[in-house]
Amino acid sequence: MNEIKAVGAEVDWNAPTGADGGAAAEVESSERPWVFGLMIAPSAVLANGVVQGGALGYLLSRQGVGSGGQAHMIFVLALPTSLYFLWSPITDFFVRRRTWVLVGGLLAAVLLAAGFHQKNLSGRTAMALMLVSACCVQLVVSSCGGMMGAMRNERAKQVAVSGYQAGGMGFGALAASLLVWMSSRTSQDVLGLMAAAMIGIPALFALAAPKQEEIAMCGLGETMHRVWLEVKATFFRLEAIPYIALLTFPMASGSAVGLLTGVASQYGVSGDNVAWINGLVGGLLVAAGSAAMAMVWKQMRVPVKYMVVALINCAAMAVLWLGPLRPWTYLVGVLLYLFTVGSCYAMVTAVILEFMGASGKSGSGRYSVLNSLANVPVLYMALVDGWGGDRWGGRGLAGTECVVGALGAVVLLAWFLTYGRAKVGESA
Repeated sequence: MNEIKAVGAEVDWNAPTGADGGAAAEVESSERPWVFGLMIAPSAVLANGVVQGGALGYLLSRQGVGSGGQAHMIFVLALPTSLYFLWSPITDFFVRRRTWVLVGGLLAAVLLAAGFHQKNLSGRTAMALMLVSACCVQLVVSSCGGMMGAMRNERAKQVAVSGYQAGGMGFGALAASLLVWMSSRTSQDVLGLMAAAMIGIPALFALAAPKQEEIAMCGLGETMHRVWLEVKATFFRLEAIPYIALLTFPMASGSAVGLLTGVASQYGVSGDNVAWINGLVGGLLVAAGSAAMAMVWKQMRVPVKYMVVALINCAAMAVLWLGPLRPWTYLVGVLLYLFTVGSCYAMVTAVILEFMGASGKSGSGRYSVLNSLANVPVLYMALVDGWGGDRWGGRGLAGTECVVGALGAVVLLAWFLTYGRAKVGESA
């Protein structure tokens, strides 16, 4: 047990224990880790499919909205994915977390359908409805994080993490492709109802989520005291520093995903090939990479596994950096990069859950803070990769991502294989 888990166990006052005093280790069928790959679908469809997956931008372009207007709307509607830690702690209170999945998913579906019912998608009313929808659907993310953190069995948690990320990528890619394909075949109202169905129906899988016991508290003072102890145990320790580094260092950010299409022509790749490589096929490949993490290196520590996968991700970029400017280089490099990005996404979630420890009373809130923190490298590495691309072209973009990411991964891998291993041995 590492320090973060040990501290999480200290404040997990109601955790069931086995004969050896530790948390029960046997897999319970009631945990049902597969359901997380379906429960995350509402967020995947709205955030990764409609907003950031290209569906909304395509629909706006059909209404005559220029690139600047599209970018502005997408930026605003994407803000909840970074700021949801401000309101997501509510999912730790009042009702069970799986109930919050239902509330967030169904509200988001209704509001999005209402937004699409407006004649002008770029109008204020449509914008406001879709923004509130995007805020509501983030309750699904925080609730899932809190429920995964409450799982007792590490193997089940690993399967849940992989399914969660695979569902997030897969449902987003499918939703974006379906909505764009149907946009010329049906009305905007029907598109809104289709999107709402893809958001609302998977939210019903919350009814199949593992039932988690509510932590009884006598009053507000006792509740806040427990929340403070859990926050303190997670964040206010020296041992938390390497975990924060894992989330904020530049490796495995996936920032180049949105930039590689811009340099495809330098490798002689046509627009049609870019569409399928970086479109639906690419999204499904990211999902496959996430799912693969449930099956490999079961005995390897999570931080070490993450750094190994991050270095493999850097090696994929090295194909684009060092290979000839030919279409096959782009094909091989991008497909490998997308698969390993999916694997890295799954490992980031696993790191967050290990860092967080037991969910306790504040699991959803702490998960939201850490997940938002993990998005920081996505933002600054997009700027770094863009700088490399402007200075040295497509190879420069890939080389910048490869070198900067590998440096961060090597530093942290060295720490967890030396000092980090020693600390774990002392706390076991």
